[in-house]
Amino acid sequence: MIFLIAVAVGIAIGYLTGGRLRRLSSLKLRWTWLVLLAILIQGLIFPLFTARPVIPVATEALHLVSYLLVLVWLGLNIRVRLLLLVGAGALSNLLVIVVNGGKMPASITAVSRAGGEFAAHQLTENGVYGNLVLMGDKSHLNFLGDTMYLPGSIPFATAFSVGDLVIMIGLVWLMAWGMRGDG
Repeated sequence: MIFLIAVAVGIAIGYLTGGRLRRLSSLKLRWTWLVLLAILIQGLIFPLFTARPVIPVATEALHLVSYLLVLVWLGLNIRVRLLLLVGAGALSNLLVIVVNGGKMPASITAVSRAGGEFAAHQLTENGVYGNLVLMGDKSHLNFLGDTMYLPGSIPFATAFSVGDLVIMIGLVWLMAWGMRGDG
C-alpha cells in the first residue's frame, strides 16, 4: 500500500510539471500482469485486513516467487531506464528476505510507531508475523530491513526498508517523467 502513496505523489508532481496521465502510455510497459500477479500473491499470503492470511502455507516460497515475478517484469522492461532504480530497491529487499529465510527483518519500534501494535505484539511474542521476522541478533542485514516508518496517523502508514524507499523514489520519478511523455 505504501507504494500507492509514491504513485500518487508521482502523479501530482507530473501534473505540477505540466504532464498528463495519458502520456504514461508512452512508456509501453510490457507484461504488467506479472506485477499484478505478484501483488495478488502477496495479498493472499500476508495478513492485510485480518489476523490470518488467506493462504497460510508456503508463505516464504510464495514471497520469493512474488519477487521473482517482479524481477522478470523489470528485466522485460529494462529499456525504461528509471525502472533500474525500482529494480535496485527490489533487489535490496530480495537480498535481505533471502538471507532471512523468506522474511523481512522488522524493527519493533518502526512497526509500533507506524501504528502496527498488533504486528509488533505478534513479533515480540512469536518472533514472526506475516512476512516479518523480529529484527535482532539472529536476523541478518538488519540495515536493509524495515527500520523506517510513516507515523500511524498517516493513511497507509507502515514500517519500510531502504529498498522500499528506493522503489518509492523510482516510482515517483517514473510517474512524473512518464506523464511528461519523456518515455
